[in-house]
Amino acid sequence: MGIPEVNSAVAFGSLTMVSWGIWIVVGNAASESMDPRTAAAISYLVATLLAVGYVLVSSSSLAITPRGGTLAGVAGLFAGIGFVSMYIGLSRGSTTVVSTLGAMYFVVAAFIGMAVLGDEITTTRVAGLLLAGVAVILVSQ
Repeated sequence: MGIPEVNSAVAFGSLTMVSWGIWIVVGNAASESMDPRTAAAISYLVATLLAVGYVLVSSSSLAITPRGGTLAGVAGLFAGIGFVSMYIGLSRGSTTVVSTLGAMYFVVAAFIGMAVLGDEITTTRVAGLLLAGVAVILVSQ
């Protein structure tokens, strides 16, 4: 019996999950060992170098459109705010609580998708978001 093929979205999603899980634990240790803002800056610098290096060695297009550049910049702004706030939160509270709340970003994205982008609002989606909220409450206790 051969190894089953894995959908690339599932593979990359799983890699993201594991990488971010490790990042939060190591980031917590870093924020306890030094100023959390400095730890966040070092982490982001390393991530930036990795991302730029990947673009340069891959077949990625270096063309930047005004709309795409602006949207990427705004996304980076919010990623940076979340990144720094995660490190500061880790230095002041429980890794379990801070990481669980941080991981709830998908709820914000789902609400924006339904309220602004026209994604369909279904009973199943609303129930899922409510259950995610219950999960955060249970984990943070």
